[in-house]
Amino acid sequence: MVGHPYLKAEQEVSYEQVLEHLRKKGIRITETRRAVIAYLIASKSHPSAEMIYQDLQADFPKMSLATVYNNLKVLVEEGFVTELKLSQDKTSYFDYMGHQHLNVVCELCGRIVDVDIDFPNLKLEAEEHTGYQVHKTQILAYGVCPDCS
Repeated sequence: MVGHPYLKAEQEVSYEQVLEHLRKKGIRITETRRAVIAYLIASKSHPSAEMIYQDLQADFPKMSLATVYNNLKVLVEEGFVTELKLSQDKTSYFDYMGHQHLNVVCELCGRIVDVDIDFPNLKLEAEEHTGYQVHKTQILAYGVCPDCS
């Protein structure tokens, strides 16, 4: 879950809200940045940077893999995307956090699915118990998917 000002329980953060936030922060809105944001919002999977690059390459032939990584870095830093690093491999997967949800990972095949669950305010709880200023929270659940069991 992200402790983002746009993100409230059961509320989706739209493409336009992401762009508005980036503009207000003085972050340039390029065509490739727009494409990466739109791709992540539309994605039902948890793509790697390489997957995003390959899927967008036809429409943006001059775009480099480094551009995809740079855009993902900005979106992670701004709290709109979470980077998932799984123990099964060294690849990072990216998840648009337009709504609060739990990521469930299969320990055998690595498949990731989203589960919409109401969470208590973990950010607030963590801050109250530790005194930390929490910027984001991320919860992963691990198990075995139906296909692997």
